[in-house]
Amino acid sequence: VQLQASGGGLVQVGGSLRLSCQASQDDISQYSTAWFRQTPGKERELIAAMSYTGGHTYYVKSVKDRFTISRDSAKNAMYLQMNNLKPEDTAAYYCAASFHSDYLNVYQYKSWGQGTQVTVSS
Repeated sequence: VQLQASGGGLVQVGGSLRLSCQASQDDISQYSTAWFRQTPGKERELIAAMSYTGGHTYYVKSVKDRFTISRDSAKNAMYLQMNNLKPEDTAAYYCAASFHSDYLNVYQYKSWGQGTQVTVSS
């Protein structure tokens, strides 16, 4: 599956953004999906993930209750709704897909979208 991310931008503290990731060449509903983020000098971090069934989700503690991962099978796309954004959320965000049932296994994510930059200003 090929992925193309979009939706990043500049937002003020407390604001919201929705990142989108359009899939092509395969059905995204067959994949575990995830969002990662990365800041300069740091490793890419898994922040949200969804099992291929859609029945299970994971959020890193720092975004739990503020971010929501979702998927629209009809549009063959995945999303990350980000609310109450904080300066520490500033990062490049990447969508990813894994043809593996263990949606928390970061090493199984082989399909990646290009990064989309999110900048939260205070």
